[in-house]
Amino acid sequence: MTERKKELLVLGSLLGLLIAFYAPILFTAKVIRAPDIINEFYWGVVDIYNGGLVKALSIDFSKAGWDIYTNSGSTAEGGGASQQFLLHLKLLFALVPPPMSVSWCIVLHLFFGASGLYAYCRLIGISRPAAFLGALIFAIAPENASLINAGHVMKIATISYAPWAFYFFEKGFRTRRVFFFLFTGFTLAFQFFNTHWQIAYYTCLGVAVYALIRILGQLRRKEETPAAMGKLLGLNLLTLIFFLTTVSIALLPLANWSKDTNRGAQSGANAGKGGLDREEAMSWSLPPEEVAAFVIPGFFGLSRQEGGENPTNIRSYYWGRMNFTQTVSYMGVLPWLLLPLPLLFRRDRFTWITLFAVAGGIVFSMGQYTPVYNFLFDHFPGINRFRVPKMMLFATVMGLGVLAARGIDCLRDEELRRTPAFRRYLTGICTLPLSLLMLLAVELFGKAHWLSLFQDILSQPTRFEQGSYLITQRWDNLVLETGIAAGFALACVAVLAALHKRLIPVKVVLLALLVLFIADTARVDSKFMFTIKVPEHVRATRTPVIEYLSTMPKEYRVLPLDGSDPMQFVSNKVPVVFTSNAVQQRRWQEFLDAFALNSGMSDIINLRFLVHDPAKYLAEKGSLGERFVPVYQSPDGRQMVLENRSVLPKAWMVPSVVVVSNTTQLLGMMQSPMFDPRRLALVESPPPVQLPSPGEASPIPVSAVQMMKYEGDRIRVRASNASPALLVLGEKYYRGWKATDNGNSLAIVPVNHVLRGVYLQPGNHDVSFSFDPWPYKVGKYLTFTSFAILLCFLGREWRRSAQEAAATE
Repeated sequence: MTERKKELLVLGSLLGLLIAFYAPILFTAKVIRAPDIINEFYWGVVDIYNGGLVKALSIDFSKAGWDIYTNSGSTAEGGGASQQFLLHLKLLFALVPPPMSVSWCIVLHLFFGASGLYAYCRLIGISRPAAFLGALIFAIAPENASLINAGHVMKIATISYAPWAFYFFEKGFRTRRVFFFLFTGFTLAFQFFNTHWQIAYYTCLGVAVYALIRILGQLRRKEETPAAMGKLLGLNLLTLIFFLTTVSIALLPLANWSKDTNRGAQSGANAGKGGLDREEAMSWSLPPEEVAAFVIPGFFGLSRQEGGENPTNIRSYYWGRMNFTQTVSYMGVLPWLLLPLPLLFRRDRFTWITLFAVAGGIVFSMGQYTPVYNFLFDHFPGINRFRVPKMMLFATVMGLGVLAARGIDCLRDEELRRTPAFRRYLTGICTLPLSLLMLLAVELFGKAHWLSLFQDILSQPTRFEQGSYLITQRWDNLVLETGIAAGFALACVAVLAALHKRLIPVKVVLLALLVLFIADTARVDSKFMFTIKVPEHVRATRTPVIEYLSTMPKEYRVLPLDGSDPMQFVSNKVPVVFTSNAVQQRRWQEFLDAFALNSGMSDIINLRFLVHDPAKYLAEKGSLGERFVPVYQSPDGRQMVLENRSVLPKAWMVPSVVVVSNTTQLLGMMQSPMFDPRRLALVESPPPVQLPSPGEASPIPVSAVQMMKYEGDRIRVRASNASPALLVLGEKYYRGWKATDNGNSLAIVPVNHVLRGVYLQPGNHDVSFSFDPWPYKVGKYLTFTSFAILLCFLGREWRRSAQEAAATE
C-alpha cells in the first residue's frame, strides 16, 4: 500500500469515527436546540433547499447590495458577497434536506479542520497513530464540539480552516516555494469568507506569531545565509500581500462599512479610538478560577439553561462569573497528561511553538483578568473591535492536539520509556488523580462548611433559575464531576503505568488511551448535542397579518410592537423598521436611541404600520393618539395592524431647511411635536442654493414627486418644482450612494440626521440614486486577480508534481 493510500485510510477511519460519534445529531429529523440555529441559520438553509440546486449555485458579483427589508435599509457594502465562493456549503444545503444538512455541515467542518491538524502533525514528523489522536482532539474536544449547542455553525466552519493555514505556512517554510505561501494567504482569505471575522482575525495573529518565532529561531541558530533569510522574509511578506488582495472583496467593503458603525473609529467608544468600550469588549473573559474546568468540566456547571425544552442530562447549569456561556472549556484529561512528554523529550521548535499556542490561548482568553489583554486592547489594532476573548481557546485546542500527538510518539519509544526521566514523568502525573481524589474527600467531608462559606456564590440566580435549591444542586454536581474527573485521570495513569511495567503491549495501550479519551469527551459532548422537533411556528409562515401587509407597497415599513420576530416579516419580504443587531450604523443608532413614535420621526422613515397586541393597544391607545388607527385584526384576535395616517411617501420635497450642526440638538428638535418634516428639513451644512426661511415657505404638494423605480440599490424619481427645494428620500444616508439629475451628478447630503437628500434648482427633474461603493468594486477585481494568479501557480504545481512522479517511475 502506498503512503498516500495509508494516509487516506487513516483519514477515512477518522471520518467514520466522527460520524459514529456525532450520530445523534446526524441521523435525525430533529433540529439542534440552539437559538442561533432555530431563529436564524436553519431558516436560511430551508430557503436554499427550497430554492433548488440551480438557484443555490448561481453567482452574481455585479452589485454590492442594499437590503430594503431589514433595519430600514441595510448593507455590508458587498462584504457578504464573498459567501458566494462557498459553493460547497450551498451544494450541501441544496441536496441534503434540513435540518439534517445543518448537522452534517458542522461535523464535516470538524472533520475538515481535524484533517488539517493531522496533515500538520505528519508534516512535522509525527507518526500516523499519534497524528490521528491529535486530529481527534481537534474534532471532539468539548471546547470545539460544544459550539454545536451555541449554534455557532459558521464559527465552527471558520475555525476549521485554521489548521490548514498553519500546515501550508509550515510547508512554505520547509520548501521555500512560492505556491505554499500563496496558498496560506488563500486559506486565510477563505477562512475570512466564512464570516466569523473574529476567529479569522485571531488566526491571522497566530500566523504572524508563528512566522516571528520561526524566523527568530532560524536567526538565532544561524541556519540561513543572508540571501536565504532575505528570500524567506520576502515570502512571508508575499503571504500577507496575497491574503490582503485575495480577501479584498470582503475586507475592503467591511473595513469601510465599519468606520461609521457604533464600533467604528468615530463611535466615541474606547476613549475616542473606536471599537467597543472596555467593559463590553472584556465580556466573556475566562475567569482564572475556571481554569479548573480544564480538568473538571462541570466545576461551574455546563451550558446555559434556555427558555423552553432543555436537556435532561445536565444536572447543573453554568453559574460562573461570565455573563453566561453555552459552551464548556474542557478538552479532555488525556491531552493534559500527555503534554509533559514532549517538554521532557522533544524540546524542539515545534514543541515550543505549540506550547506557546496552548499557554498564549489561555492567557489571551482570560481577557480583563490579565495585563496582557488589557495592553493589547489599548495598543494593538483590532483587538478592541471584538468581545469574548475566550474565543482564542481554539488555539489552545490546536496546540494541545499537537503536543498530545508528540506525547504519543514519546510513549511509542521503548528506549525513552526506560529512562529515569520517564519514571519521574509517571510519578509527576500521578499527582493529578491523587489531587482530584483529595479534593473529592474535602468536598464530601467538609460539605456543611463549604456550603456555608460559598453560599452567596452558589445561590446566584440566572435568567431561568432562582431559588435556594441551587446551592445544593450546584454543590452536588461539583462533587460528582470531581469524582468522574478523578476516575478518568486515574484510569489514564493506570494504563500508562501498565505500559511502563510492560504488562500490556504498546498498541493495546494506545487503543485503551484512545477509548478513554473518547469516553471522557463523549460524556461531556452529549450534553451539548440536544435536539428538538422543528418548531411549528416557522419564520417563513405567512400569517394573516403578514398576508395583509404583503399587499402593501414596499416603500413603506412595519414596526412589530407585539413581540413578533421582525425577521419573520423580513423573510416574507415585508420591510421592517428595526432588526436587532449588535453593530449598527452610528447615525441610525443615535436616531433609534432618540426615537419618539408620536413625532415626525416615524413619518420620515416611512413607518406606515404597527403590529400590536389588541389588549395592549387598548391600554396604550391614549398615548398613540389619532396618528395610528386600526385597519386590520387577525381572525384569531391576537394581532392587529395600525396605520400611520401621517406617514410621508418615499420621496418628497421641502421648501426650507434649518442648519443644525449639533447632533443632540438636532435629534431633540425632531422629537418635538412642532417638527413638521413637510415644511422643513434639518441639515448639517448650509445649502448650496438660496431657500426661503421656514416662516416664509409653503409646503410643496407630495404629488410634485413621483416614484418611478424602487429597488434595493436603484431608486428613480421624477420631480417638478417652481423654486429651489430639497428632495428628501425616506432612506438612510450612507456613503456609496450616488445621485444624478438628468444625467448630471448631484451631491447627496444628510437630512434629518439619518436620511439622504439632494438640492434641486427649479424645473423638471429625473433623479436617479444608485448604490455603487468603490471599496467593493476595487476589492472585487483584486480578489479575482488573486484567484487568477493562484490558478497559474496551481497549474505550475500540478505540472511539477507530474514531472516528479514520472521521474520516480
